[in-house]
Amino acid sequence: MDKMSTTNIIFFASGCFWCTEAVFKRVKGVIAITPGYIDGTIKNPAYREVCSGRTGHAECVRIEYDSTIVNLNVLLAVNFSTHDPTTLNRQGYDVGTQYRSCIYFSTEQQEQIIQEYVAYLENEKVFDNSIVTKIKPAETFYSAETEHHDYYDQNLEQRYCEVVIAPKIAKLRASFVDYLK
Repeated sequence: MDKMSTTNIIFFASGCFWCTEAVFKRVKGVIAITPGYIDGTIKNPAYREVCSGRTGHAECVRIEYDSTIVNLNVLLAVNFSTHDPTTLNRQGYDVGTQYRSCIYFSTEQQEQIIQEYVAYLENEKVFDNSIVTKIKPAETFYSAETEHHDYYDQNLEQRYCEVVIAPKIAKLRASFVDYLK
């Protein structure tokens, strides 16, 4: 991160990218959010390939944020409170390595903050089970196909959106009112 820059990039793989995008697009200080794929074995994967579990990619979101408005600790708090970081390769009904919990950092400073935050959660026993979220340096990110961008807001009446995503947004609204757009 350039010392003069207040714009930073972080990648959250927190299960289905529709969920993660819907949550973070409502957070103050998030400048841009892009659903996509990271940490796999082929170039330019398609959704159907990633869903097969054979490419090794995780569904994730690329978040560009202004650190003068929202800091990484707040983003981490939102991330850890809106998905289950204790289940390996699973988020609710979504099962497979593409739904793993992982945070991909862009700078060593981010890595340190993430490591400290996870250690705090573990020491305080915030979750009943151990956190399985991996912390890794950012790799090549591939933007998802257009139909996956802004999925929740474009498909509010779809059952998955009502049952899985809406409760995450409700939790965000209840717990992070000071950080909502």
